[in-house]
Amino acid sequence: MAAVHDVPGTRCSRVLRSRVRLSASGDRRRAHRALADHHAGQPELRAWHLAAAAAGPDEEAAGLLEQVADQLMRRGDATGYTGGRAELWSAFEAAIGRLAPHIRADLLLLSRTIADPARIAAPVLGELDTAVGSLPEEPDHWRIQTISAAAVYVDRLAGCREALLRVVRDGQAGGAVTTAITALTNLSLDDLMAGRWDQAQRLADEGLELASASNYRLAAWLFPHRKAFIAAARGDLDTAQALADEIIQWAAPRRAGLAEAHVRHVRVLAALAQGDFENAYQHAAAISPPGVLASHAPLALWVAMDLVEAAVRTGRHAEAAAHVTAIRDAGIAALSPRLALVATASEAIAAPDDIAPGLFEKALAVPAANRFPFDLGRVLLSYGERLRRARATTEARAQLTAALEIFERLGADPWTARATSELRATGRALRRDGDALTPQELEIAELAAAGMSNKQIGQRLLLSHRTVGAHLYQIFPKLGITSRAALRDALASLSPERDDRNYRR
Repeated sequence: MAAVHDVPGTRCSRVLRSRVRLSASGDRRRAHRALADHHAGQPELRAWHLAAAAAGPDEEAAGLLEQVADQLMRRGDATGYTGGRAELWSAFEAAIGRLAPHIRADLLLLSRTIADPARIAAPVLGELDTAVGSLPEEPDHWRIQTISAAAVYVDRLAGCREALLRVVRDGQAGGAVTTAITALTNLSLDDLMAGRWDQAQRLADEGLELASASNYRLAAWLFPHRKAFIAAARGDLDTAQALADEIIQWAAPRRAGLAEAHVRHVRVLAALAQGDFENAYQHAAAISPPGVLASHAPLALWVAMDLVEAAVRTGRHAEAAAHVTAIRDAGIAALSPRLALVATASEAIAAPDDIAPGLFEKALAVPAANRFPFDLGRVLLSYGERLRRARATTEARAQLTAALEIFERLGADPWTARATSELRATGRALRRDGDALTPQELEIAELAAAGMSNKQIGQRLLLSHRTVGAHLYQIFPKLGITSRAALRDALASLSPERDDRNYRR
């Protein structure tokens, strides 16, 4: 909005702007009205000045703002929220505050749920649920896009799915391409959260192809994020890093802070996949500092449990407790079942041993928590780890086995390895044969057992040393060992049938 004052204009326009800056409030409103008249042929500037001229509700200004918002959304500019900085929202929120009675309800919902959901989403959730419920019969693609965007950070995309698929089909048949691309970003996210990772990846590829064909990049960075998240969760760290770098190359020169936060989200996950809790903590804290759910940073909700876990694992117990307090005070558990699971599990992770089990049980009792399998698996894993340390072996095995089943189904190899290692530590007998290793893992294990360094193995297999290290991090628990020195004996003890290469693919 501030950029309006930098738009070149006539001497009359410059004089009027000068008067605006120097005038009292009544004069300032009259000056804004004069500027609005002067920019009669420029709807966006006229709308801004009419809003600034309004002393209260103004139907003319509200109507024009709605028209401009519609035009911006249709051509894609409305995703300017990707700036990801609180100050960029101030002018918008001021205008909304003055004109709220006359702004379309859908735009109000969007402003409450996407800007700063931790603080201002809760009061409008009932209205949002009603709006989402109306989408199956909704013909207006702009409204479908608006309501779906409002649903993203409060986990209601599943209810938008049927309508979003119609938008995509229309775009494929020659309709509006930008709305189809945005619909694909949301469909892919819905699949990611629901654990349909292969499908999420296919939709991301489809969206990237459509965006490339139409030369539309504004929302296209969301597709690499979906793919990078899955790659990190599955232990494909080179791919995750390459996709994250791709997003940064687009986002950094544009100061697209939200895109950069999504990259940090991927890097948090990649660090957790490697057991690098220090790095995970640093990236999560850059999104939202410990003890704070950062203002106008919606991804603070996505990394809340990551930050608490990484803080506990790195001995930052005060920071973990402060973040749990911030999560509780913000009341994010009321926003969605997933956030209720995350909020309660975060409290359990940071809690003393005597009360942690009760909190974990409360988290796992959240209705519909199984709609978010990766989050659920991580909570089960954390609970099982805590029970094992408390020597509640039987109870630990039950949680760890449930976690292992989820991670194996998702193909989340780093978490599969952690769950497997924890199960072995409970004394549960797991097969020590080649079925535990993929062909690539077996090759890496054999080269490491022969004395090659991670760098040498990477050069041989065209992998980075970081990816080799991540594979070894997964291989050790599968073989029931804790060090590189034990690799040779572990491989020698595998069943003879391992040479048939009948391994999990």
